[in-house]
Amino acid sequence: MTNISKEAKIEMLKKLIEIRRFEEKTVQLYQTAKIWGYLHPSLGQEAIAVGACSAITGDDYIVSTHRGHGHCIAKGANLNLMMAELLGKATGYCKGRGGSMHIADTELKMLGANGIVGGGIPISVGAGFSCKMDGNGKVVICFFGDGASNNGVFHESLNMASVFKLPVIYICENNLYAISMCSRESVACKNVGDRASSYGMPGYIIDGNDLTEVYETVKKAADDARKGNGPSLIEAQTYRWGGHHPNDPGAYKDKEEADYYKKEKDPVVNFKKKLMAEGIITDRDIDKFEDEIKKMIDDSVKFAEESPEPELDKFLEEVKQI
Repeated sequence: MTNISKEAKIEMLKKLIEIRRFEEKTVQLYQTAKIWGYLHPSLGQEAIAVGACSAITGDDYIVSTHRGHGHCIAKGANLNLMMAELLGKATGYCKGRGGSMHIADTELKMLGANGIVGGGIPISVGAGFSCKMDGNGKVVICFFGDGASNNGVFHESLNMASVFKLPVIYICENNLYAISMCSRESVACKNVGDRASSYGMPGYIIDGNDLTEVYETVKKAADDARKGNGPSLIEAQTYRWGGHHPNDPGAYKDKEEADYYKKEKDPVVNFKKKLMAEGIITDRDIDKFEDEIKKMIDDSVKFAEESPEPELDKFLEEVKQI
């Protein structure tokens, strides 16, 4: 991996494992009715979140999606506060009022997940304007899915970002399915990344399960944005392991396709193998990481379960009454 220290690679692996184990735990909690409402795990897509967030600084911004737990964790979110939010507790990021699809942390420059498909794309334009007007050299990463790339707001936002040369990196996490609709049947062009040419910005089509490729592509796009060269569009091709949510069995998926991505393109397993081949880690190291992360997640569940429920008379405390 270009110009990346051994320590940074190890941290990337830890984040990959952390996201994987967190998502697995949330599915278990959902299936036992500890988490209510909707849940959209990012299992299989971990390399995009970790690669992208590792390629920017802590002062840069990200805008997430309804499938955004991985983005939050990769940006450094507190697992206790995340888990409490998912369980609807008062100690959560949004005091238990937002749930899985509305986690935000402005101190981390995490401008929020969004339950509206494509809803974060115009937010990134506003954030990009702020960065450009302040002249602070910061960039914005905007995550969205293949389904959102067909929304009108996608085209409006990319056009405006390009016209004003805003420092925004648009990352389409093409996991092949918008709910049950395959992108091969819903996107008119072969690749979402090809749409970049319509707005005069660089377009990249990459393997979203290859953390190295994600990191290097986002790093280049971020460097260009900091130089005032404007936005980029990156299509990171990946795969959503499960259905749209845990109650969706994904029967519309081709079994051979699903098996291929799980067995051959697992971003966590493949990055472990890569670091082991480079002599950076051993099996013993991996076992140690797994134990540490399991404890972190178990602690977050304990924290959430022991946290108080939101109080009814405080539900409107942030709402200004006229």
